[in-house]
Amino acid sequence: MQDTTPTVTAKPKQRFPKSVPYIIGNEAAERFSFYGMRSILVTFLVAQFFNPTGNKALTTVAEAHANASTHFFVTLAYTLPFVGGLIADWFTGKYRIILWLSIVYCFGHLFLAIFDSNLNGFITGLVLVAVGAGGIKSCVSANVGDQFDASNQDLLSKVYGWFYFSINAGSMFSTMLIPWTYKYYGAQWAFGIPGLLMALATIIFFSGRKSYVRIPPAGVNKNNLIFVSFYALRNMSKKKPGESILDVAKEKYDPEKVEGFKAVYRVMAVFFFAFAYWAVWDQCLSEWVLQAAKMNLHLNVGFTSFNIIAGQVNTVNTIFLLLFIPIFNYWIYPSLDKIGLKTTPLRRLGFGLFLTALSFVVIALIQTNIDHGGSPSIWWQILAYGILSAAEVLVSITGLQYAYTHSPISMKSTMSGIWFLVVALGNLFTGMINGNISNHGFFANYLVGANYYWFFVGVVAVFLLLFMFVAPHLKERSYIEHPDVVIDDLTIAGETPEK
Repeated sequence: MQDTTPTVTAKPKQRFPKSVPYIIGNEAAERFSFYGMRSILVTFLVAQFFNPTGNKALTTVAEAHANASTHFFVTLAYTLPFVGGLIADWFTGKYRIILWLSIVYCFGHLFLAIFDSNLNGFITGLVLVAVGAGGIKSCVSANVGDQFDASNQDLLSKVYGWFYFSINAGSMFSTMLIPWTYKYYGAQWAFGIPGLLMALATIIFFSGRKSYVRIPPAGVNKNNLIFVSFYALRNMSKKKPGESILDVAKEKYDPEKVEGFKAVYRVMAVFFFAFAYWAVWDQCLSEWVLQAAKMNLHLNVGFTSFNIIAGQVNTVNTIFLLLFIPIFNYWIYPSLDKIGLKTTPLRRLGFGLFLTALSFVVIALIQTNIDHGGSPSIWWQILAYGILSAAEVLVSITGLQYAYTHSPISMKSTMSGIWFLVVALGNLFTGMINGNISNHGFFANYLVGANYYWFFVGVVAVFLLLFMFVAPHLKERSYIEHPDVVIDDLTIAGETPEK
């Protein structure tokens, strides 16, 4: 008798693309270089250029000047991902722009190291670093996804997990090593080592050139957000009753694309409230570092006690973040959902803004103690970092997830670029406040000492109150068609702030 038992064909084992190790190694080295440089930037600017004699009468103005320079640097770095993404998609492809701008990035670090006593040369270095880091940001994360196809797409979430790990590993090691190097070996080595790591990142990326899947540029796509929006604004008079302003553009542009742009603007309404978060988050790498230098940096941990350097304190943000992501996703969110407190993205965002304000309340109280001649323990600032890191999970990761689920597939890259623009605008606002103080403007008389931090507590509080009134009226439309599709949290977190 013929055997009619069906033959079971074993499913071939999925393998990571050969390009993955190059991408992960490149990202770890690049993040080391960026965060290593940033960990000492504000303290270096004060000590070397803005108050080299340590004159107490110049402290407020010098620190404000350094903070303004740092926030303007971040503004440029986070404005350019949108531009870099467009250039890559339309003209160069991702590989070329990553390689070219990585070389620019290396020259930026070189300028920082050799012009450590020349302000104009140093600023030129900062601009080059911002162009390099910002220009490649959106391309690097998208390049990861380009390496996968239908045969191994199930491994994509795992590779993004390793991608995210490399970001945080590079950040953590650099924020420990570079401030120590600056203290004991000087600025040239402290800026030179990140430059060497960026050179290594470029070499690693170039070494994988034969293994990359390269998506060719598609040319200028006229069905884009900017063209459609301008056309609709110019032809507002054609708007019919019941239509939105963008509907006017359907007579010239792809109607499906126009509907997608409507979703973009709905998500941008939510992003507006994240502006307050980004106006204060990057202060933990600038203003908080300067505050830490005035605190008691001696730590007692178990049977061990040691002193840390002000620039190293930010390392705890990475540690808290790696702890909080699984705690929130696998314990806090499910537990609240079970008791009927549904943790919707908008609720997470609102509570994240509350925690952001609370972290700055702690910082303001610390500064009040310092203003009265005290030297509070650095543990108090570590507490503030813990609260701010929880807010980061609730605001930053949730914001990226909201952008992903509430925009059509053709708009997801656009939304990532716009999210980075929100980061840039938040830093621009803070940079302008500090610039006003350093130039003896209006805020110089009022935002002194703890009042500076109370001001930002107020800014976040105003946005939180507005959010509480507006959130119930925000229209939501999820573009995830299949309820069984799980968005991996590490994938969404792969490009957290500045991370």
